[in-house]
Amino acid sequence: MALIMSDVDRFEAARPRLEAIAYRLLGSASEAEDAAQETFLRWQAADVERIEVPEAWLTKVLTNYCLNQLSSARARRETYVGQWLPEPLLAGDPMLGPADTAEQRDSVSYAVLVLLERLSSNERAVYVLREAFDYPHREIAEILDTTEAASQQIYHRAKKHVADGKARTEIDDTTAQRIVEEFLAAATSGRTEPLVRLLTQDVVSVGDGGGKVPARAKAFEGALAVATFMRGLFKPSQAKRNILGGTAEIYATTANGGPAIVAVVDGRVVGITCMEVGPDGIVALRNQVNPDKLVRATELWAATDHAESPLLTL
Repeated sequence: MALIMSDVDRFEAARPRLEAIAYRLLGSASEAEDAAQETFLRWQAADVERIEVPEAWLTKVLTNYCLNQLSSARARRETYVGQWLPEPLLAGDPMLGPADTAEQRDSVSYAVLVLLERLSSNERAVYVLREAFDYPHREIAEILDTTEAASQQIYHRAKKHVADGKARTEIDDTTAQRIVEEFLAAATSGRTEPLVRLLTQDVVSVGDGGGKVPARAKAFEGALAVATFMRGLFKPSQAKRNILGGTAEIYATTANGGPAIVAVVDGRVVGITCMEVGPDGIVALRNQVNPDKLVRATELWAATDHAESPLLTL
């Protein structure tokens, strides 16, 4: 006797894909979970038997919900304390979604998530659905209630905007580990010059504390300014331990497919620094220290075995 998949089971089978789409659209894991759950509630309320293609229906509902959320999110970010950065996801997080192609991996890189903030809501939706999930323009047009030609035009415009602002090169895990180790060695050498050599001249460093953890409202710009800041950031002090609530252990890891530094205090992730690396060195350092945006990272960190020793303690 063949097993019949229930409506709940059909939705749960689609949930990982829906959450991965929503994360790319919203830049927030918690908001992506909320978007998927809202889609589930609408699925439960619908006459499911009359839905011919459940995947398309679910994607349309989720995407349009996210577009509405983006509109309100932009208004909220006008009053956000300091710089706003997306929520980083550590390696192994299923919300990172498909990573079979370079385009899919690139679409969820931290650098691209930052760039997506500059796009209109429709540009962001078309870019994500096409680039990361390989939806044909015919289906994207149906999801967004537009024409196929318009979808293609929006996609090419969005892709150009992203390409124009991106310096990232694809890096494997071994290279990412080496980059982080070299960076930390330079940052703790007691001298600025070794760190400057790893950075591009127009490097920037941005921090997001959300008004809950000290973070400079304005970005540091230029190799010397960033190197000086990073030397201080990775210098152990009692003041840092007071802010962080204990001694921080510093590890090399990957976040959103790129090299990253994670700071952990008593099993709690208190900071993730995502590095954007170009052909000539590190072009950006983005520091996420807002505790609200580190909850999922902490959960994954706690569920993962960490046999390696920290590279540094602060």
